[in-house]
Amino acid sequence: MALFRSLAVVGPGLIGSSVLRRARETGLLADTLIAADINPAVLERVRDLKIADVVTDSMAVAAQAECVMICVPVGAVEATARAILPYMKLGSILTDVASVRGQLGPTIQALLPEGVAYVPGHPMAGTEHSGPDAGFSTLFENRWSLLVPPDGADEKAVQKVQQLWELCGARTKILSDDKHDRICAMVSHLPHLLAFTICDTADNLSEEIRAAVLDYAASGFRDFTRIAASDPVMWRDIFIANKDVLLETLDRFVADAQGMAQAIRESDEAAITTRIERGRRIRRTLIENRQA
Repeated sequence: MALFRSLAVVGPGLIGSSVLRRARETGLLADTLIAADINPAVLERVRDLKIADVVTDSMAVAAQAECVMICVPVGAVEATARAILPYMKLGSILTDVASVRGQLGPTIQALLPEGVAYVPGHPMAGTEHSGPDAGFSTLFENRWSLLVPPDGADEKAVQKVQQLWELCGARTKILSDDKHDRICAMVSHLPHLLAFTICDTADNLSEEIRAAVLDYAASGFRDFTRIAASDPVMWRDIFIANKDVLLETLDRFVADAQGMAQAIRESDEAAITTRIERGRRIRRTLIENRQA
């Protein structure tokens, strides 16, 4: 028996199409799968991929599902919720996958019609690719999905959304909005900011050196800058939405980078080695936690 009679994914990009693929592959998430988007090309591609039973540009149709998952860029989540909520039926659940919470939880909670629950979650999984073709059913395996239900959220609905992500292969944890945003600033938002910036630095080198850098890029540069291929609109919205916490985290990183620069400047072998060893420990911990 499936978890939901019907599940609607609004915005079937990397995350949304991966959920649909998982649901289609296992049959455990929902009996009927609905994909909704305002982009006709996206809808056409979803039809071609056959990952949804109903494909629509109507928010009213999508909102009739037992569970509605909003998978649009963070800057569009509130507007999308406002468009969907008036059509949602009694006993249904609204969730989203926004990677910045801020005041999103309380704002949407205040808009809920009577009898509709709101349980947002953020799967800590992804690639630098986007769109319906980017998804795959094992994207969430052994990754964390952080649930950030607002105060007063319906407990049964929380358990159902938790089950949804566990059926996708994820591990789940319930956090507050503030703690979520601070964690994501360090483990996701800052690394993306640095990757975009180092690519910008490379692009601003003299033409001769720039060409050589791109021709002879070693694995360190390639690996570190992989995420710089990510969707610019999505990351622009994330940086702005989490700017206070992100800038605070960036200030801490700059101070630590200056400390490393000072150690190098002074040829302080002990300080340099200590900092490198800390990095190795962090990496080993990621491997042990199945996050590498």
